[in-house]
Amino acid sequence: MASSAVDVVARNNVTIHGSGRPIVFAHGFGCSQDMWRRVAPHFAVDHQVVLFDHVGAGKSDVTAYRPGKYDSLEGYASDVVEIVEQLDLTDVVLVGHSVGGIIGMLAANREPSRFAALILVGPSPRYVDTDDYTGGFSQVDIDGLLDVLDANYFGWSETMAPVMMGAAEQPELSDELNESFCRTDPTIARHFARVTFLSDNRPDLDDVTVPTLVVQSRDDVIAPVAVGEYVAKHVAGSKLVVLPVTGHCAHLSAPDQVVTAIRDFLS
Repeated sequence: MASSAVDVVARNNVTIHGSGRPIVFAHGFGCSQDMWRRVAPHFAVDHQVVLFDHVGAGKSDVTAYRPGKYDSLEGYASDVVEIVEQLDLTDVVLVGHSVGGIIGMLAANREPSRFAALILVGPSPRYVDTDDYTGGFSQVDIDGLLDVLDANYFGWSETMAPVMMGAAEQPELSDELNESFCRTDPTIARHFARVTFLSDNRPDLDDVTVPTLVVQSRDDVIAPVAVGEYVAKHVAGSKLVVLPVTGHCAHLSAPDQVVTAIRDFLS
């Protein structure tokens, strides 16, 4: 438990809009709550929209960053639980992008009485391929990616942003993603990247007890369709929606489709 609501709100730069059933948005690696700007406002008309930045990202309190705590995704999940507890939220819908979705899943598994639904946009419980699992990357791929990130973080971000966004017709979105990467403290970003790309949260899928929607892009180099299908298969009673879009950030490149998928699921 955090020591006070003020601590948690300041630490994670929590912002709240609207009223009604709470819907919490969790961003992915190298991003901030700003990345939900095309989706979240659609829900403020009938929900209490809660946005936040993971520690080390956006306008969070960087001094709160502790490598030991954030050496696994459980550290970030504990922050989400603290936010929900300090705001005394129940019946929460957690919408998480990429690793933010896995973090949200861990939070819901830890405190199921607070969460009522999960919406995972481009989630990946494991990025590395194994003999019986397709994560999208070999161990050599991941090692090489992390080596490049360690050697030249800003060069990595400039190269990876358009690849991740995958929306060639909207180059301004790639620029926005790159700028978001560049605003993240490189030391923290490198640590978060290692935690993200080397984690294996496949066993945690079996522990999910709340209704879950998996929103998958048809063509995503970071989390391919096979990963979305795996998540949906291993989360009991979940629903998979494959959007006819390219890229890992459908909430930015195809927000209307993401909003529709969420609305349809919640209704």
